[in-house]
This record gives sequence, C-alpha cells and structure tokens, in this order.
Amino acid sequence: MNHPNEHQALQKRPFPAALLDALKQKFADRVSTAQAVREHHGRDESPFDPQLPDAVVFARNTDEVQAIVKLCAEHDVAIIPYGNGSSLEGHLLAVQGGVSIDLSEMNQVVSINAEDLTVTVQPGISRKQLNEALKDTGLFFPIDPGADASIGGMSATRASGTNAVRYGSMRENVLALTVVLADGRIIKTGTRARKSAAGYDLTRLFVGSEGTLGVITEITVRLYPQPEAISAAVCAFPSMGDAVRAVIETIQMGVPIARVEFVDKLAVRAINRHSNLTLRESPMLFFEFHGTESGVKEQAQTVQDIVAENKGEDFEWATRPEDRNRLWNARHSAYFAMLQLKPGCRAVTTDVCVPISRLAECVEETEKDLQSSYLPSPIVGHVGDGNFHVAMLLDPAKPEELEEAERINRLIVGRALKMGGTCTGEHGVGLHKMGFLIDEHGEDAVGAMRAIKQALDPKNLMNPGKIFTFEG
Repeated sequence: MNHPNEHQALQKRPFPAALLDALKQKFADRVSTAQAVREHHGRDESPFDPQLPDAVVFARNTDEVQAIVKLCAEHDVAIIPYGNGSSLEGHLLAVQGGVSIDLSEMNQVVSINAEDLTVTVQPGISRKQLNEALKDTGLFFPIDPGADASIGGMSATRASGTNAVRYGSMRENVLALTVVLADGRIIKTGTRARKSAAGYDLTRLFVGSEGTLGVITEITVRLYPQPEAISAAVCAFPSMGDAVRAVIETIQMGVPIARVEFVDKLAVRAINRHSNLTLRESPMLFFEFHGTESGVKEQAQTVQDIVAENKGEDFEWATRPEDRNRLWNARHSAYFAMLQLKPGCRAVTTDVCVPISRLAECVEETEKDLQSSYLPSPIVGHVGDGNFHVAMLLDPAKPEELEEAERINRLIVGRALKMGGTCTGEHGVGLHKMGFLIDEHGEDAVGAMRAIKQALDPKNLMNPGKIFTFEG
C-alpha cells in the first residue's frame, strides 16, 4: 500500500517561463501562480500532503481547454483537471507539478432535451446547479454522491451515491462526452441515442478515467421524471448485521427503493451532534421511496415487514419535504460530522463494494477489525448496492496512526477482493488505491490499461501518478 508521503518522491517536471508567459498572454488574469490559489488546487479531502501545481488556469469553454492542453503538450508539462475539489483519494494532487485547469467557470447547461430525457452540460456545473436548472421541466438528475461535486468530476471518477440502488451510477447515466486529448485533439464520444453498437465504447472508457486520458469538457446525461410521491423513513437495529440483512432481503425481493443508507452507532452520534438531531444511537437505516402514491405505500409496507423480521425498531416516517431534506442533509454531511469526533483529524476512507450476497459477512468482519483498533472509525454506506465506507480518523502529525489506518484498510480491501468485490465502488483509485489495482484486475489487465494510456497520452501529461504507475 502506498504511503501518501511516498508520492512526494516523484520528480517534478520543469515549468518553463515561456509556458507561463504564453498562458498569461492568452488568459491574462485567469492565470494564477499565487500561493493561496495553488494551495487550494493542490489538496483535496484525502489524508495526503498537498502537492501544488505550478500554475492554475480558469477555462471557460472547450476551445480554451484545448489551447491550454496544446501549450502544456508543447512544453511537456503535466495537466490536472479540477472541478470542486471534493476527492477523497488524492486525484487533484499535482505530484509532478504542472498546470491545474480549473473548470468551475464552465458551469452552463448547454441544452435540455426534455422529450429525450437528456441534458448536455459543461463539466463545472454541480449536481445542485443542474437540478435547479431542471426544476421547471418535471425532470431531475438523480446521481447524488453527497458532496456537491461537479458533473465533470463525477464523470471522471465514475461516481454514484445514495440513489444508485435505483438509478445506477455515472457509468449507466452518461451517454456522450466531449474530451480534449493530451495532444489537443477534440473528440466526441457517443450520441444522445439510448443505445449504439457502433465501435468501441469510448464514453465508458473516459467515464472513470480520473483525468488520466483527457479533459472532459461536455457531458450528456440521462434525466428522469420527478416522482409523483416521495417518502422517507429511518429505523434502528440492535446490530449492524441485522440492518444489512434487512437490506439484502429488500433488494432480493425486488423492492424498487430509491435510497437505502446505513450508518453505525458512532456515525449516528456524530450526525446527531453535527445536525442537531436526536436519532437513536444504534445502527440505523435511512430509506427513501419514489413512485406513485399507491406504489410508495406498497414499497414502504413491504420494507416495514422486512425490517420487523430483522429486529428493526423505531420505524419513523419523514413525509414532508422539509423533514426529508433535514434527514438527507444530515446523511450527506456525515463525513464532516465524523471528522468532528476527533478535532484536527484527517480521515483515511475505505470504499469497498461486494456482491450483495456477501455484504452482511463483509460488514460484520469489518466490525471485528475495527474493534481491534484504537482509531475511532465510524461506518456509513450505500448498502443497497453492496458499497460501504469506513472513515478511520487519525492525527496527521502521528505516522503511527496513519500506519494503523492503512493496516485496517488492507484488511478490509483484501476481504472485499476475496469476496469477488472491488477496492473502490465510487471514489476512484487516485493515489490511495493504486496498490490494490493489480490485486483486483491482475497484471495483464492492468497492462492493457497502460497500453490504452500509452496510445492516448504517450508523454504522461494527463494527471500523472494516478491509477497506476506509468513512465511515458
């Protein structure tokens, strides 16, 4: 497993004055080398030490991204795309220096095609901004990773979130992309058609590529009708295993729940303190149901019966929009709530996903791992699709705590892989999960990935040092 500080040993590339001059000539005050700006773009929510770019450029359209990429390619300088900075895996760290292309000003809706249930957007728009733009159409974009991530960043990491159990992840919901390649060529992948058998699926290649193959500058995604009725509920369980088994039965019975989230006792305590709630401090499930009035009632009754059979208690409804929003805002703020359990701490987060049939076993064994550790480590998860997270809270000034967190991380990931799962269900590989890629895919499969990287980015300019080692 790679220790975060090991990446500081990667050699930085020269940053020629001629490149900075050329960027300033074209972009004027939208180029910054200020320390504060570089620090902002050289860190994320991961426990990794900051790695600053040499310069930051704020782009406004595809042509400007192309111009930046061409200049960087001419000078062999690394390129790091930047969205909202919410990565937990070190994606944004400029391990070889270079230029951070800030896409936050590329935040426009390009076109809404309501009859086709699609929308095309620039990468810097956030999911909240997108749904605000859609509010009068009767449609919405459901992928909800928690943090108000950009659609470009969500595409680049193949994100999912609380609604994935019903609506899928970015993998299923991105139809087409515009991408600037490492040499400045602009390509379009996919169409607005719902299916195509024409050639290789380049859209899915770039969705999840973490900025290592190109810069995404436009995204076409699926939309869904806003449900007629929505209802949410919470319930408590005596153990994590009981809660997870209730979820497994719900999924296996085919109940079309929209969300089902798990939080353990320690996470509930953090959420209560942070969001001023009074939830029972025990393992809990948060549910949400979408559909017609009658459909939601039927789903809810089925789930209530399953919960009761698995020792669930205190089933409480949140039917008013304000109550539902308060509940889900509390869940979405869980990461920052958990950080407050240990002031000044950072978190090493896991992101394993296993087949739903192995989920209860995986969670219960993980609970035993955490009982053997002195680090406070709450668990939350999108358990409807087998994905859960452990946040191991550590003092960044104490190397022994980082080593302890990585010890637990290795146990959890190793178990998930043995169960036929993955080291990362939605956060992506970045820096933190590089050490597990060969364990998961094998040497030959990772070699095939490197061959794709070699074909599209032979000089290793695009977000170098991420996903796997590559010399270029």
